[in-house]
Amino acid sequence: MFDLKVINSVLSELEEVRGIPREKIIEAIEAALATAYKKEYGKRGQIIRSTFDINTGETSFFQVKIVVDNTRVVFEDELTEIEKLSPEESEKIMGERVIYNPEHHILLNEAKRIKKDAQLDEEVIFPIESPGDYGRIAAQTAKQVIMQKIREAEKVSVVGEFGQKEGEIVTGTVQRIERGNIFVDMGRATGLLPYEEQIPGERFNQGERVRAYLYRVEESPRGVFLRLSRSHPQFLEKLFEAETPELANGAVTIKAIAREAGYRSKIAAEAKDPHIDPVGALVGQRGVRVSTVMSELRGEKIDVIEWSPEPKRFIEEALSPAKILDIETNEEERTAKVHVSEDQQSLAIGKGGQNVRLAAKLTGWKIDIQSAKGEELASAEVAETEPKLSNTEGK
Repeated sequence: MFDLKVINSVLSELEEVRGIPREKIIEAIEAALATAYKKEYGKRGQIIRSTFDINTGETSFFQVKIVVDNTRVVFEDELTEIEKLSPEESEKIMGERVIYNPEHHILLNEAKRIKKDAQLDEEVIFPIESPGDYGRIAAQTAKQVIMQKIREAEKVSVVGEFGQKEGEIVTGTVQRIERGNIFVDMGRATGLLPYEEQIPGERFNQGERVRAYLYRVEESPRGVFLRLSRSHPQFLEKLFEAETPELANGAVTIKAIAREAGYRSKIAAEAKDPHIDPVGALVGQRGVRVSTVMSELRGEKIDVIEWSPEPKRFIEEALSPAKILDIETNEEERTAKVHVSEDQQSLAIGKGGQNVRLAAKLTGWKIDIQSAKGEELASAEVAETEPKLSNTEGK
């Protein structure tokens, strides 16, 4: 009926390699065998159990009955009379009693003929014969259970492996592209790089290597999916970590990132050691570090500034490369009025308002760009996607 050598070999591998105790798999096989038997031959209300001998391949089946008396069950003849009563009276008489089913219950006096010390709610077990053709069903059931356990073990293993990589950069190969979404072969799992998580304008071909930020590991009936992003601000931070030892060892930290993927980003960095230049650490000698990151991001422009706990200085740095005349701040409302000379207005606002918009995101302040005379030119709030432009639009 069973190829015991194959089954034992598989159980040993599952136990040794994947850490699944063979007892658990045998229990699952027995439960599946009982379910299959009941589906094919069982009656309503029956409790069926099975045992499976891994050494001989022998399968045995048993019917389980629960010991009851009239305090536990209601008989059919009583039920007829109870149904004639009002709902309140019926509920009072029934209480927690259930309808007697001879396939599910055995009366206490009958149970004591089989087992003298039988007690209420105890189980009485009766062996039942296996049908002649059940060997085929049993073999198929055992195979299905083992395959299911292998799939479950693989899923747990994959979740464990990639769960440790969540929040890190991972590398894979483009498997296929469907409706703009890129499916990435990650080895033991498939990564999904949705269209909205890609850098605008970039293109990948099947078989091409791709790096992305793993921001979530998802389990589904179809397997494990890895949610990837190349537009996430943390992707930018992790790229700099790979290029900057000072970031990796904690000497320099990134305090804030504002990013419009594919176009421009601003990073505010702080050094724990006053002798270290945080901007220089990220930019690198002759700009080699920032250039490497920009290359991975398809030429995305990156401004690196020094973070400051002093709002005015932080806002001034965030609006670079523009030169600021003065800043009026309202710390309670977290708003700032920034005055710039005429020749600096375009730089302060940026193309399409991008510079002031990123500065607002980076600092967490609402920023109003004004002329030296106090005329409002542009305004950007933290939650805004587009700045409100007045007379002048950055070029």
